[in-house]
Amino acid sequence: MIYWLRHRTAYGYARTVDLASHLLHLKPRTLPGQRVLSSRLTCLPAPDHHTETQDHFGNAATRLFLVVPHMAFEVTAESVVEVDFPEPPPAWSTPPWEQIAAGADRMETADFLLPTRYVPLLAEATAYAAVSFPPGRPVLEGLLDLNARMRREFTFQAGVTSITTPISEVLRLRRGVCQDFTQLMLAGLRGLGLPSRYISGYVRTRPPAGQLRRRGADQSHAWVSAWIGDQWVQLDPTNGIVVRDEHVVLAWGRDFADISPLRGVLLGGGAHRLEVNVDLEPETERAA
Repeated sequence: MIYWLRHRTAYGYARTVDLASHLLHLKPRTLPGQRVLSSRLTCLPAPDHHTETQDHFGNAATRLFLVVPHMAFEVTAESVVEVDFPEPPPAWSTPPWEQIAAGADRMETADFLLPTRYVPLLAEATAYAAVSFPPGRPVLEGLLDLNARMRREFTFQAGVTSITTPISEVLRLRRGVCQDFTQLMLAGLRGLGLPSRYISGYVRTRPPAGQLRRRGADQSHAWVSAWIGDQWVQLDPTNGIVVRDEHVVLAWGRDFADISPLRGVLLGGGAHRLEVNVDLEPETERAA
């Protein structure tokens, strides 16, 4: 599936910003199962200095520096991406989860066992995940079971949590958004010694029957990538599915803070307002 992606972020400031430095994670990754056919960033005002680099996790990162005084700042990222992630192996054929945990300190996975501010090692989260991992269970069977349990037992509801809501509160409420469910699942898996990554990106949404798609109404999404011994498998606990061809990977890290789409340090500005618009459409539908 080939998608056209547009992500617009606009800030308006109460006072003039005299200097600004921004770090952006807004360009999709190229990886097996995902090919970036084109990608571009447009900024208003245009930056005085612009650097393309990679962060610690291999994500595309853009650094912008502005010295022109401004009352507003807008970034639009537009990409065309082809996705077709392979099917994971049969769940029964994967190693016992204890074997994965025992060898999880390899260089390629060690970062994704560490506790972070937003994904601490929490006994309650570990206990919740452990129900899906009885002794000797193949690791992918356990992952699929946990993914399905979270889809059944948690309710998607915007407005009841924020970026600062601890995962202990999400576990108590059994409500939240994709970011909450992803970070809770990560905490449970890491508590069991299973390496797992926070994935940021986008998921295809469809308008209600008989209604037209509203431009700019899509949103960023988050899900989990878990190590099963020789590969990573992507799981979406918000929707209870294995990622195949309806998701676009933007970046990955240990938690949301590692890969925030846009963050900055400003001189001036004061209070601000933020507007974010996202579109993810199959290229064939956009052409039509």
